[in-house]
Order: sequence, then structure tokens, then C-alpha cells
Amino acid sequence: MAPAADRKGYWGPTTSTLDWCEENYAVTWYIAEFWNTVSNLIMIIPPIFGAIQSIRDGLEKRYIASYLALTVVGMGSWCFHMTLKYEMQLLDELPMIYSCCIFVYCMFECFKAKNSVNYHLLFTLILFSLIVTTVYLKVKEPVFHQVMYGVLVFTLVVRSIYIVTWVYPWLRGLGYTSLGIFLLGFLFWNIDNIFCESLSLYTRTLYLRYRPKVKFLFGIWPVILFEPLRKH
Repeated sequence: MAPAADRKGYWGPTTSTLDWCEENYAVTWYIAEFWNTVSNLIMIIPPIFGAIQSIRDGLEKRYIASYLALTVVGMGSWCFHMTLKYEMQLLDELPMIYSCCIFVYCMFECFKAKNSVNYHLLFTLILFSLIVTTVYLKVKEPVFHQVMYGVLVFTLVVRSIYIVTWVYPWLRGLGYTSLGIFLLGFLFWNIDNIFCESLSLYTRTLYLRYRPKVKFLFGIWPVILFEPLRKH
């Protein structure tokens, strides 16, 4: 839940079913959640280069699709956090389901002959995506989306553990490091959701107490991030 000090901004009232902990329009009138928005660049720019490199290396289309799907998720998330509109929320959340389905397909087809197509798995994943989309548009319940997304992620994790344990054991370190980073991000995400009000109050108090020193040591960026909070 977003803090009570949220302001009005360029995109008008929030219509999304979710509003995150970052205060709305605290940095600029044109972006609802500034830091949640710009942080999506990591999901937009690198995957584009990955897709380009995949084309140059002659990799199969499913790998190119994976990179492009991740880019679409990043762009949708950018639009969602920038506007906090329900339509943009769908542009973020539904591609999360679709991209994970692409990842699942890649993970289960990574040992097959090049350029082969598993039509049974493809049909199953497309059907799953259609069902999730239809139900989610009907019920508009974020928990449903999170559970369906969790099912796909769990499938990816189990398949990845199998691959790095039994098929490519020399990738075990990379695989478990990636899993650890993912779980750490999931932990921080939950901490941010559960302790939003406490963290926001603590951050304001800490900043106001050490404001002169912070501004002297780190320049303008802490001021851009926290200065709007002084009025609240």
C-alpha cells in the first residue's frame, strides 16, 4: 500500500488494483513512481542487446523471443509504475505470464534437436495463458495473477535445478547463485510490501536528521529522492 502522502500528478487518479510503497509523484509531476519506473531500464535495454546477439549467433527463434518478451515486460512495468493506470497494469502483469510461458518452453526444449517444435507443450502453454488472461480480466484479483505467476516460476526453478544437478553439473554454481539472487529479490519485495509504513517513516526520520550531511556527501540525488517528503 502506498504512503498516505501521495500527490496528484499528470496521469490523474490511480485506477490500478495495486499501488506500491513508493510515494506517488514525489520526484516529478509526470511519473507516479519515479524509482520503480526508471529501474525497469535494466529489463528493457540489456534484453534488446541479447536479442540482437542471439540473431547474430544464429540461435533459435525461441531464445530471441525470450529476450524480446523480457523487454516487453520491462516496458509494460515502466508504463504501469509511471501512470498507475489499470490498463498499464495489465500491460505489465499479463506479459509476465506470457514471457514465463516462453521461458518454460525454452527450458523443456533445451535438449531437443535444433529448430524442432514441441506442439503439445506449445498448445498447453498457450491454453494456460488464455485461461489466466480470461480469468484475470474477469476477477481483477492481483493474488490470482501472483499465484499463476508463482506456478510458472516454480516450474522454471524445478526444471533449472534438474538441469544443473543432473545434466550440466558444471553450471551448478551459476544456477544456485541465480536462484539465490532471485529469492533475495523476492524477500526484499515482501519486506517492502509488509513493512511499507514503518520503512517510509524511518526513511523520512533518518533523512531529516542527517539531511545536511547527506547533501554534502552525496550531492543532489538524495535531495531529489527525499526532499519532497519534508512537507509531510
